[in-house]
Amino acid sequence: MTAIGVKVYRSSLLQRKPHPHSLQALVRSLIILCTTLSIILSATALCDGHWLQTSRGHTFGLWRFCSTEHVESVDGMIPVERHSPSAFVGHKASANLHCITELGQSGVEGVQVGMACCRALVSLAVVAAIFGLEFQVISQASQGQDSACRWVQGSDLMLVAASMSASGVAMFVALLQGFVSPVGLTLTFWCQITAIFLFLLNGMAARYIHDMNT
Repeated sequence: MTAIGVKVYRSSLLQRKPHPHSLQALVRSLIILCTTLSIILSATALCDGHWLQTSRGHTFGLWRFCSTEHVESVDGMIPVERHSPSAFVGHKASANLHCITELGQSGVEGVQVGMACCRALVSLAVVAAIFGLEFQVISQASQGQDSACRWVQGSDLMLVAASMSASGVAMFVALLQGFVSPVGLTLTFWCQITAIFLFLLNGMAARYIHDMNT
């Protein structure tokens, strides 16, 4: 009877669903947190869109092209606020930022179509990353094969988002290669670069965890 009881106890242990280790759950939570951060960075860079500033005062972005126009004032005086005690300030020129959405007027060949493709790639990358994050979060609420399948789908979408974002950034640099300089690249551009690396690292780490468990 004792031997039969031991066998039944061992078979019941084998049939139980293994619970994730606390360290593994912590690593998965960190991956989800980093994925959320990368989505925020990429969405911010996409919405702002101003990725390059040249020494001539031109700003190239995903959505608009801006140029600085210097306007000379009459008698060397520029009016300031209407209710200011001093009605004029003694500067001789002012700079006005003029932005247009017709990127073809920037003088760069093929920038109109190229920027449209770049915007589409970066936007789809953010959408893919959001769906990947959703799959990763749902995988933590389930167990077994369904959880592993959703986790793999989320990690694959992270890698797809990284490749699409990198393609969009490479297209932007290729279109404006005559104007690109490390100093002219804006903070939002480097936010997008950081988001690409986070997409890639999160996707690779998620796949590694899955392969290690299987």
